[in-house]
Amino acid sequence: MKPITPCLWFDTEGEEAAKFYTSLFPNSRITEVTHYGPNTPGPEGAVLTVSFEINGQPFIALNGGPQFTFDEAISFEILCKDQAEVDRYWDALTGDGGEESQCGWVKDRFGVSWQVVPERLYELMRDPDTEKAQRAMQAMLQMRKLDVAELEKAFAQA
Repeated sequence: MKPITPCLWFDTEGEEAAKFYTSLFPNSRITEVTHYGPNTPGPEGAVLTVSFEINGQPFIALNGGPQFTFDEAISFEILCKDQAEVDRYWDALTGDGGEESQCGWVKDRFGVSWQVVPERLYELMRDPDTEKAQRAMQAMLQMRKLDVAELEKAFAQA
């Protein structure tokens, strides 16, 4: 079976977004750019689609016009190995017009929602000691950017 390819509908910023995402994530690249032709809904010669990969996962950016916009009902999770990685992705995604949200969620400057999550959060929340796991979860619910040290501290409280 071929991979499922998410198609992200942009007004006109698809190529800019694809360049940003492929610069941010390892093992990423733009694979193809198509353009509007004559007698199509977009201006002839303007970018229609950009096919790209983020860490090997295929995506398509479609410049379809202003009819549709992104919302938080769809997001992409970035599972981070440590706090430094959380900080790097968080700063990049909130920079240049991105918006912080709650519980590790952020919207980038294009309106795409991301969850920037340290692997350690899931380890804490899966701990067999449900009281400790709940303390970590409650701490996470109070955060914007997730802080591994604070999650650990809440988990370890007696």
